Amino acid sequence: MNKKERMKIKRHYPAELPAAERITNFNEVVSGFDHETAILEAERCLQCKKPKCRIGCPIHNDIPRFISLLREGKIEEAYWADRETNSLPAICSRVCPHEFQCEGACIRGIKGESVAIGMLERYIVDWMVANNKNLLKPCALPKDKKVAIVGSGPAGMTAAFCLAHAGYPCTIFESLPIFGGMMAVGIPAYRLPRPIIDAEFEALKNCGVEIVNNIVIGKDKTLAQLKEEGFSAVFIGIGAHKSRKLGVDGEELEGVIHGVDYLRRVNLGENLNLGSNIVVVGGGNVAIDCARTALRTGSDKVFILYRRTKAEMPASQAEVHHLEEEGVKIEMLAAPEKVHGHNGKLTKIECIRMELGECDSSGRCRPVPVPGSNFMIEAEAIIPAISQDVDDTANTGTTFDMSRWGTYEVDPVTMQTSVPWVFAGGDGVLGPQTVAKAVFQGKEAAESIRRYLEGNDLKEGRVEETEEQ
Repeated sequence: MNKKERMKIKRHYPAELPAAERITNFNEVVSGFDHETAILEAERCLQCKKPKCRIGCPIHNDIPRFISLLREGKIEEAYWADRETNSLPAICSRVCPHEFQCEGACIRGIKGESVAIGMLERYIVDWMVANNKNLLKPCALPKDKKVAIVGSGPAGMTAAFCLAHAGYPCTIFESLPIFGGMMAVGIPAYRLPRPIIDAEFEALKNCGVEIVNNIVIGKDKTLAQLKEEGFSAVFIGIGAHKSRKLGVDGEELEGVIHGVDYLRRVNLGENLNLGSNIVVVGGGNVAIDCARTALRTGSDKVFILYRRTKAEMPASQAEVHHLEEEGVKIEMLAAPEKVHGHNGKLTKIECIRMELGECDSSGRCRPVPVPGSNFMIEAEAIIPAISQDVDDTANTGTTFDMSRWGTYEVDPVTMQTSVPWVFAGGDGVLGPQTVAKAVFQGKEAAESIRRYLEGNDLKEGRVEETEEQ
């Protein structure tokens, strides 16, 4: 098939559960490709000599290679080509914002629609599972130095995966009663089924990784105590679990529940129905997840307040599309100013209309309040989901260089903190970011920890990651 023939093939889209059916449960909404569809979609790839999709992928997966193997029918080989760089392909293929990463960089997207890279990666992994193929890399013989991992999210999982396969025994300390970090308590099951996370942890356990739940580092034991217990190095892979406040009057009233707190409670199994009429504030994926979760837990009138326009929403376009299909309305160019209540309980939200003012260098325009445009919304609950911060409890007893955003200052090449035996990556360094970016930093930190434990130069042969790489 030549380039002209490939260009004529239109992008394929997966089957999805009907909106009326899916809002009654947490079943996975998007189905995978069948074999015929996957092969035909793979044929759309132009196999560029300088593949921009690899640059767009934070992990730099060899996307053209695994797509080429897929369309040759060498699916098992395609899986292992992907797994060379990606420790969590089943997860990344489902939750990564592909339109902003690999697919956003795909050359076909300039004059048409990009290759469905995420769906092809998912097909490869799902095929391996369906055909009972081996998904595990051989484990290395254990060495005499061990590593503590703080947090079981994508950064911590990846660091543990890489170090365990290099022979270094790892123990993951997780503050929550379940493992997976923000993937497990911040992403609803309809986007990321829990058996997929469970399978990744079984793979880690098979390589001797120990996972300890309900231990808060900095509270139940300190980093210094970990060192005293014989851990030669520590990787901090904590997520951004701390909700950012709106900063308006009345935020302390009953009926105000912040986004990541709400998702955590639901994902941990709490039966939480906030009432019929719910307002969510924000335009990112957390806000979308909160609104769609509220529908699935019994709320029938859910809508979103967002202070910019739809074009500025940072959420995945696919998630916004699903949200609107499910009946959630978005009130654009509006923001809450005050929460009103009676007897300590929220009753109304006072809002103000916004207009877009000056734009910054990235083209993102600042929302400006329109004087005298205040209006009221009756609601039983409001879920602010405007962003998250990193909780610094783990630092107790140890002094780190921290950024003004409360994240760890690390060497951009090695992920080493200001404390030489402590490394960090993921949200704890980047703030709330994607799974793929956390995976990349976990992998880089693991390489640095391996060199540190072996007494080698942490930087030799490595260069700082840039947007152009």
